[in-house]
Amino acid sequence: MKHLKRKILIVDDDAAHRTMLKVNLVQGGYEIVEADDGDQVLPVLLENSVDLILMDLKMERMDGIEAIRLLRTEYRVEPIIVITAFSSVESAVEAMKHGAIDYITKPVDIEALKLKVEKALDVEGLREENRELRKRLGEKFDFGNIIGRSPAMQKVFETLALVAPSDATVLINGESGTGKELIAGALHHNSKRKDGPFIKVNCAALHENLLESELFGHEKGAFTGADSRRPGRFELADGGTLFLDEIGDMSLPTQAKILRVLQEGELERLGGNQTLRVNVRMVAATHRDLNKMVEEESFRQDLFFRLSVVPVELPPLRERTEDIPALADFFLHHYCTKNKKDIKGFHPQTLVLLVRYSWPGNVRELENTIERAVILCLGEQITPRELPPQMLPKDFQQVAVSSSSSGGGLTLKDMEKETIRATLERTGGNKSRAAKLLGIARQTLLNKLKEYEL
Repeated sequence: MKHLKRKILIVDDDAAHRTMLKVNLVQGGYEIVEADDGDQVLPVLLENSVDLILMDLKMERMDGIEAIRLLRTEYRVEPIIVITAFSSVESAVEAMKHGAIDYITKPVDIEALKLKVEKALDVEGLREENRELRKRLGEKFDFGNIIGRSPAMQKVFETLALVAPSDATVLINGESGTGKELIAGALHHNSKRKDGPFIKVNCAALHENLLESELFGHEKGAFTGADSRRPGRFELADGGTLFLDEIGDMSLPTQAKILRVLQEGELERLGGNQTLRVNVRMVAATHRDLNKMVEEESFRQDLFFRLSVVPVELPPLRERTEDIPALADFFLHHYCTKNKKDIKGFHPQTLVLLVRYSWPGNVRELENTIERAVILCLGEQITPRELPPQMLPKDFQQVAVSSSSSGGGLTLKDMEKETIRATLERTGGNKSRAAKLLGIARQTLLNKLKEYEL
């Protein structure tokens, strides 16, 4: 990967070690600035804009943890990777509690360091790119809580930005839990109808007769229990947008009435004979294959063509795994605020498990998983212990059961060992691929395999 001279600040009171790091990172295409102790970090940052800080923890005048605390009090947000002796990993964990994003132990494995640096800069780059993208599109299109930098989601955003200002009917296709309602809301709030009503109906949640009454309204006495006239959702949505979720669950007679409203803008309430005109933009969504339903004659072809003027395909979460960390982070902050908890983030092995899981329930399942984890978490990081059992490798589950029954807890080494074992199983024993998935150098993986006798 080519770097556009990303700048790294190396903070280390050992001049020889600092020089060794500098030489290797310069060879990797990075620009380097230096500080010879923790108390020099702020003065250097006042003169330089850096993309990453690489900081030794043990220094003579000001140690790394104190320097990180100082940076945070000054509201500095540069990503920090700390360097520590293998025997002092606890200090690295402490540093991460105060805001460091990762650590590496001495003697430094240069290839592992380069991977960590590249990963940290990629994540920070994505955040900055996302901020800039939102800033540029802010006046044109507000994505709200829709998170997605993956190519598939960027394609969705491009389509939404083009179609939102129009009155075109949109059909959103996607599995359950992919966020179809969020997309419909974004379309409405970025349209010329944004000051009008946004009315939602879940077609799968209502019986056919109730659905017709909900959509078209009814006159007094139209059926048992109809004590008064009631306007339908089409009337309520006049001048705005009507979102019909799970439209594939609608009966053929109701489909025919929907088609009439789309074609002519007219309807009658149940039990009435007065023709009402409505001006409504329709957005529909389904998890079903409407093309197949048209072939089976369970969905009207003419209605399908009317609905799918602009089709939008929402990808399942398993096809946009690069969005999982950002989504998880969003839900973490949301549910920490809701539950008044101060959780700093995710343990690295938790993120590995989140990314490798298939997510059959998509974004909704991820949200529920993070909410559960926030409620169960007693520490400052979400660990694999707070994840549902089905997300853990079988061997990991056995370790968890064993630890629980013995009254003990899972150690970080237990988690690391089982994560490595599960990743190797996933790659069919391919160590190079496993190392890449784990975000470590191949030699580091080999060392871990030897250490854990795997």
